[in-house]
Amino acid sequence: FTVFSNIIANFPYFFQRYFINFLSLCVFHRICTYFGKGVYKGSKCVYDRRKMMREDAFMNSLAEMEKARLAVLQKHLENGVIFECADGIVIEESVKIGKGTRISPNVTLRGETVIGENCVITGGSVIVDSVIGNRSTINASQCYQSRVGEEVSVGPFSHLRPNSVLDDHVHVGDFVEIKNSNIGVGTAVAHLTYIGDSDVGRNVNFGCGCVTVNYDGVKKCRCKIGDNAFIGCNTNMIAPVEIGDNTFIAAGSTITNEVPDGDFAIARARQVNKPGLGAEKLRDRKLKY
Repeated sequence: FTVFSNIIANFPYFFQRYFINFLSLCVFHRICTYFGKGVYKGSKCVYDRRKMMREDAFMNSLAEMEKARLAVLQKHLENGVIFECADGIVIEESVKIGKGTRISPNVTLRGETVIGENCVITGGSVIVDSVIGNRSTINASQCYQSRVGEEVSVGPFSHLRPNSVLDDHVHVGDFVEIKNSNIGVGTAVAHLTYIGDSDVGRNVNFGCGCVTVNYDGVKKCRCKIGDNAFIGCNTNMIAPVEIGDNTFIAAGSTITNEVPDGDFAIARARQVNKPGLGAEKLRDRKLKY
């Protein structure tokens, strides 16, 4: 070390400082690397062994998850399932899918879900612990612990909550929520409707904005709607209530009493026109255009 110091002493002063700083940095780097605490330049960590190890483990975990996900898709692909694209599709190993079913990107199938043959499941759909019959379509909708029959269409943007049963040929349109209800063969619930705790017959037609009012603030009650009933738009059915077969409910009605088979029910306030009162009320209104 003395000989080495004498050699360094013969060099110019600026070189001695540069060399000593370089040697100190090397020693510091080795110490920090050994203890895994990183190397700092100013206040910024430029190397952190523990952090890099965590990142490597995370990347390896992601790679393993992706490998397992693609393996499940490959199994269904070999069984005749059609994937438009593998992006964003999550299918658990317990899920069963029939031949000819087409699945779009961004679909999640979980639990004991069973999808029949020749179905269509479009992007944004989530199906959990449910059974979907042959040739049915779930379009950007969610389905939990429910059963859907054959040749049923659901969605877009609809929600089947637990214990819902849709028989064959049912149509559920956009923005519909069904909970703990049975929907008969051929019934149409086109849009913007809530059906909860209800038993609905065959070939029933629901207009836009219908609600089965099943909760009174304390307990849930059921509605019963018979076969071939026509429920007009914006109808409220206050449970418990029974609507018979072949009945017609006028739009805008609030039904609180039983409607016998074959009857026409209308339950809304009578319209009264007040001449000139509308213009008077709007006199001070500020118009944008």
